[in-house]
Amino acid sequence: MLIGGLQKITLIDFPGHIAATVFTVGCNFSCPFCHNPELVDGVRIKEQPLLSEDDFFNFLKLKQGLLEGVCITGGEPTIHPDLLHFIDKIKRMDFKIKLDTNGSRPDILGKLLNKRLVDYLAMDIKGPLEKYHQIVGSQIDLERIHESTVLARQFPDYEFRTTVVPGLHKKADFLSIARWLEGAKKYFLQQFRPGKTLDVNFSKKQPYPDEKLAEFSRVVEPYFEVCKIRI
Repeated sequence: MLIGGLQKITLIDFPGHIAATVFTVGCNFSCPFCHNPELVDGVRIKEQPLLSEDDFFNFLKLKQGLLEGVCITGGEPTIHPDLLHFIDKIKRMDFKIKLDTNGSRPDILGKLLNKRLVDYLAMDIKGPLEKYHQIVGSQIDLERIHESTVLARQFPDYEFRTTVVPGLHKKADFLSIARWLEGAKKYFLQQFRPGKTLDVNFSKKQPYPDEKLAEFSRVVEPYFEVCKIRI
């Protein structure tokens, strides 16, 4: 596993659990607003120092009984062929697993589901299906994205979430997303943060005001069990 970073403790990434977050290197999307460009951009990846698996698991050994879970994010974790083995090894140390994914690999999600390796799945919804290619900057199979949303609902716990970016998202897009994911357990609208972004043109883009996010949230609330804003 290519590990590009480790947050040794987090109280917010894994709902209800004290956890560590491990960042995998590489992604098959090129979302311009991505805030982890050093894990996505080919040039910056070469400059990114890696953490060895041995060092990571030695860290976990020291945290057994102190941490409850491990969040695996990226980049995109499901592009790594050894992901299942990596997660299984963590689970055998009695940690719960939260996995972040863009949903491009339903084949991998299906295997994780069948093996009961993931306790909490968080799937990024980049926008309505009709705008996916525009937003992610890659040609992708939209049927696979939809298949992943169906699989996500079968995990022990899960959420869908969208980072709301001016210029890429508007009110009508969230209604389209809500109709697509209607009945899902949890959906979060996440505030876009400028600064470090994959596309430098987004680094100074002003996010929507909080009131606008609240307006979007009111549109989609009736479609989900839980709908909240993450600022």
